Amino acid sequence: MAADPPPIAITVCYSPQARQVVEYPQQLPAGTTVAQWLANAECPPGHAPHTTLALWGRPAEPNHVLRDGDRLEWLRPLTVDPKVARRERFKGQGAKTAGLFASRRPGAKSGY
Repeated sequence: MAADPPPIAITVCYSPQARQVVEYPQQLPAGTTVAQWLANAECPPGHAPHTTLALWGRPAEPNHVLRDGDRLEWLRPLTVDPKVARRERFKGQGAKTAGLFASRRPGAKSGY
């Protein structure tokens, strides 16, 4: 008689707001896929059930088999486009004090 494989331990993470992360461990049967886990999971507050999931920061495929030690993350939708946010930060810092051309030699042409 074959013994059942031991359960796997994963960590589930979500961020209810910026700069705050909630992590909780879970024990799952070996061979559980992301889709199977999602079907039985409770959605964290502030996250829609169809929110994107990631494994260690990379998008998770529904048929991916979870392994012992995996970190499964609920991802919130972006509230601000990262390119727009960077432009706004750069504008606030000033073009002469930040970025690639912050330390130009005196008399050099712009952009060199």
